[in-house]
Amino acid sequence: MTLTFRCPKELEGLIPPPVPAVRGLPGWFRTMPQTALNPILCAEDDTVKRCPPFIDAMTSGFLMPLICDVQVQNGEFSWDNDLPVAGVAGFERAPLGFHPPSQVVGSPLFDPDRFLIKFHNLWTIEAPAGYSLLFTHPANRFDLPFATLTGVVDCDRYHDARINFPAHWHETRFNGVLPKGTPIAQCIPIKRETWTAELAVFTEEEATASRDLDDLIRRERGVYRSQFRA
Repeated sequence: MTLTFRCPKELEGLIPPPVPAVRGLPGWFRTMPQTALNPILCAEDDTVKRCPPFIDAMTSGFLMPLICDVQVQNGEFSWDNDLPVAGVAGFERAPLGFHPPSQVVGSPLFDPDRFLIKFHNLWTIEAPAGYSLLFTHPANRFDLPFATLTGVVDCDRYHDARINFPAHWHETRFNGVLPKGTPIAQCIPIKRETWTAELAVFTEEEATASRDLDDLIRRERGVYRSQFRA
């Protein structure tokens, strides 16, 4: 399966490309230990670095990059982005725009004195037929000073326009540089299907299977990783 990312020819090689999320793991994840002392049990215990669901979320899909360094100082954003003028009408060269607070009035994001930022994405994205893209904040990236809003776009049909990423800048005391290439969104392909929910109670066999699996997980480490992870 292929996602096709396109940019204007004038920008080829000048803006960072989307990357498979598996190649975008942050430094803190790479250096954190796999086990640590659990003070409650007084024994070594696994950290999230050994948790397959945590890792699989972080390595799914692709990461969309910030197009240039952004300087943040006392709540003001600035940048020096010397990109050529592209021949595409309405093409943004700035890494950021904004949304007025009125667009989120009535939501937990609303603050009458603060804008929401909007990360500009300079790539169009085409998905295979029948697939949409889930765009969300990079999974488990609580270290980032912003939170990207989540949305779903039918990119098999909507693929000739760029998709920008609204975000809430929550770390108001942050001063410094948000580096070029910082992941500003994660996109994960999802197949459009209709789902229903079926409610049921355990059969005797299912209850036994659930109990046996619980017992196995308590006795052995890495059961999910070794026996169930796809």
